[in-house]
Amino acid sequence: MNDYDRIARVISYLDENHIEQPTLAQLAERADLSQHHFHRLFSRWAGVTPKGFLQCLTLSRAKEALEAGESVLDAAFNTGLSGPGRLHDLCVNLEAASPGEVKSGGEGWTIRAGFGESPFGTCLIGVSPRGICHLSFVESKNRHTGAVAIEKDWPLARIDWDDDPAGVVDSIFAKPTDSNDRSPLKVFVRGTEFQVRVWRALLQIPRGSLTSYGRIAESLGDRGAARAVGSAVGRNRMAYLIPCHRVIRETGIFGDYRWGKTRKKALVAWESPSQS
Repeated sequence: MNDYDRIARVISYLDENHIEQPTLAQLAERADLSQHHFHRLFSRWAGVTPKGFLQCLTLSRAKEALEAGESVLDAAFNTGLSGPGRLHDLCVNLEAASPGEVKSGGEGWTIRAGFGESPFGTCLIGVSPRGICHLSFVESKNRHTGAVAIEKDWPLARIDWDDDPAGVVDSIFAKPTDSNDRSPLKVFVRGTEFQVRVWRALLQIPRGSLTSYGRIAESLGDRGAARAVGSAVGRNRMAYLIPCHRVIRETGIFGDYRWGKTRKKALVAWESPSQS
């Protein structure tokens, strides 16, 4: 069992037993660790104590993050959504496929694909001639299943498997430090005009901040489009780089996530300001 598996077990246990408010001893037992090693796990994985990490998962903390995020997002959205997004000191340049490129389905392309390990489990990454075209969390390193996932967007592309793309995963999930030397990442997606607008809006949500579907709809000029925004968020197949995990309901409830609600909570807590 790796670090993330233990973290996921603890978060799932909290979801099932939040009314009883489990003690740290009970949570350590759930992770199959002594209390001492439980503390070491969180210090290594999250950079904080278990208590500090668990506070990030409370409803009240989520509501505070939503309120605090409003002023930050106002400034970000007011600068426009056409520029590159900032992601923990990493510049993400999002390019959308043209109708012709969508129609071609990647014909003539070679997509380099590989698996890498992140703080949230195994990742599948695909790199096309236009940039990163796929990033997802997966349960196994099965190449056939991975190819099927990539081919949903680029059915006519050739897929070459190698270890090089996996190195990109390390840079994507590196914790921010003053010494980090981050190069811009090109992300290439296919989607409708509205979906791409929503995904560009997601790039404006700073690390450690949260927003709601309604707030994004408002930033796009249509407060009544919250449900359509939710649908576009759910269609995002670029895990983490297009940070749909930073969108929750206005009530503070985390809501669904393509790669699992438990993983979404782990991502939000890992990015919390108290973690940096």
